Amino acid sequence: MAASEANAPKASPARFRGLLLRVVSAVILGPLLLAAVWFGFPWIDLVAALCAPLMIGEWIRLTRRRPVALGLAIVYSIAALLALLWLRHQPNHGRETIFWILACVWATDIGAYFVGSLAGGVKLAPSISPSKTWSGLVGGMCFSAVASAACGLVFDAGETAMLAITGLAIAVVAQAGDLLESAAKRRAGVKDSGSLIPGHGGILDRIDGLIAALVFIAAIRLATGGDWPWA
Repeated sequence: MAASEANAPKASPARFRGLLLRVVSAVILGPLLLAAVWFGFPWIDLVAALCAPLMIGEWIRLTRRRPVALGLAIVYSIAALLALLWLRHQPNHGRETIFWILACVWATDIGAYFVGSLAGGVKLAPSISPSKTWSGLVGGMCFSAVASAACGLVFDAGETAMLAITGLAIAVVAQAGDLLESAAKRRAGVKDSGSLIPGHGGILDRIDGLIAALVFIAAIRLATGGDWPWA
């Protein structure tokens, strides 16, 4: 082995590059979002009002010359913001519901990121997002199931087994939301939806999975009524 090869540092997985910047951004923005969720009105409403034009602006960038796609994207985003406000302002467990969704989505991202990076394997959707793997999806599902069940124990509400199963479903939905935005970026020929958040790109790059999860949970809550999943 050549000396230069022997002394060369081992390359870290490509997906770990920029991890520090991503963590710093999350540490700064995460507590602000959690505080808005905790205090509710008017702070969570202000977050939604600020996010709406940013999200629409990024969708416009991703769907140039495709008016139908833009219209659907705007409806999808507004539905997510309305779901956020509707769920948070529920008189029973509104705060807990949003914390639960955030925990599941963040756990999905963390699990998919680290398990996918370390385990590798078969690509999940190589034509849309080459970095995603089936192992990452499974990792995200497992992390989300644990986070969901843990939320039930912390909030002393809901059935642990049902929450774990719902956590699995949220992970799949969140990953689908991620792939949807990735497909839009690929069609637009861009790497990120924007450059608002250092290490993450645009706001859609950061909350694509959360958008899908909010719509999913709000739809189930509307269909089932009551205080699901805590009832």
